[in-house]
Amino acid sequence: MAPGGLTCPDCGSSNIVDDDLYSQPQLVCEDCGSVVSEGALTIDRPEGTDVSYSQTTAVTKQPCVNQIKGLQRVKALCRILRLNSEIEELAQMYYKQAYQHRDFIRVSLHKKEALGGCCVLVSCQLRNWPITMGSISCLLDADPMVVGVVYQEMVKTLSIQAPTASITDVLEAHGQEYKISSLDVPEELAENSKDLTKRAVALVELAADSWLVTGRRPLPIMMASIYLAWQSLKPTRVRLKYTLDKFCLLAKVSKYKPALKRIAEIKEVLCKLGQEIPWVGADVRPDNVMLQVEDILKHRYALLRRALRTHDALMVELQPSCEDSLPGIQSKVSHLEEAAPSQISGLVAQTANKSCEEACEPNAEMAEQPGGGDLSSGSEPELHTGTITHGCQAPAPHWGKRVLFAPPCVKHPKIRRVERPVLQDVTGDEEISDSEIDMYIRTPQEVRDFARTKKMLSSSEEEKEQEG
Repeated sequence: MAPGGLTCPDCGSSNIVDDDLYSQPQLVCEDCGSVVSEGALTIDRPEGTDVSYSQTTAVTKQPCVNQIKGLQRVKALCRILRLNSEIEELAQMYYKQAYQHRDFIRVSLHKKEALGGCCVLVSCQLRNWPITMGSISCLLDADPMVVGVVYQEMVKTLSIQAPTASITDVLEAHGQEYKISSLDVPEELAENSKDLTKRAVALVELAADSWLVTGRRPLPIMMASIYLAWQSLKPTRVRLKYTLDKFCLLAKVSKYKPALKRIAEIKEVLCKLGQEIPWVGADVRPDNVMLQVEDILKHRYALLRRALRTHDALMVELQPSCEDSLPGIQSKVSHLEEAAPSQISGLVAQTANKSCEEACEPNAEMAEQPGGGDLSSGSEPELHTGTITHGCQAPAPHWGKRVLFAPPCVKHPKIRRVERPVLQDVTGDEEISDSEIDMYIRTPQEVRDFARTKKMLSSSEEEKEQEG
């Protein structure tokens, strides 16, 4: 029955009944059939709660196929590197967290493969296990640049504060890859692993003190230090004849091409310090410096200070030498006052360049001397004397060339491209100024002819004005 007092708005009948035939309940007038009121499709029951569809049908979420393969790859890397179970579990945990993060859900499979190696790398760093990013890239057969980018993104996403590994910490593990023990090579070429690592660490520390490690990849520096350490421990004729290629074949390792440059740079530093040894003298060259490596490393701090003092004293002596050479240049110019203007300009420029090159620093770039200027009848040789004074005061060279030790990027800066001005179209109708005409006059005869012609033209113009 309908609630009391309810009537039909059409016929006014109070005979209202409930129609529950369908899912939507309605109040219908039994006399005329009009619908008095409609109910809701759903009924909110006070005892019920809202449950989403995914919760009612959810089951335990299973990892996808790529995630399972990634976890297997992480486990394989840990087994290859012979890591303990703690580092392996930590790497797998980081991989699961990073894989399910929104920043790594829709990346390429190539980056997801690199992600597993980055998790192993950061786990080793957190547990003080020496390993480099280059080793991980080699195991994954991936581009080191891609691995580096993924590593930076992963550390930032998971908020991991990973300590940076020192090259000396990694050197001991890197030295184990060289098969040069007495069981692998002949006795005259064999070397103890501990002694080799100790000497290589000392060479790397010396390279770091002389700015050779700054901004460089660690693997070529480590290879160069191990090669030089192997030669310096027993500097026999057989070992000194071994090149880096033969050494890599002997030790059964892959050669890094930049290691040749690192070897040359370390030898250059050793030669600079070896020349400061009192009982050796200046006869230290790259081909015989291996004989003095033990003494150099033993007294490297004293030799570094002595080499820096010697270089500073040499720079102080070279600075006033350029100024002392100016009176000689000016005296030579005074003897040339009666000569032709072209001879004065050429000889002065030659004398200035020669004197400055002998007195000033060899690496300084000399300012360009003008070959000729306004050499008309009113020019004086004193103008060239002033030019010499400014030319010998050449701009100071870059500070990387003035100091004894500097970072490689400072000593050998990249040459910047200079934008050349756009050449304008020359039609031949351009006006030529008198000063430009005078620049092409060189001999005294031409000066006299030009003055005579100019005088004749001026006199002819005056005669025409008088006649007019």
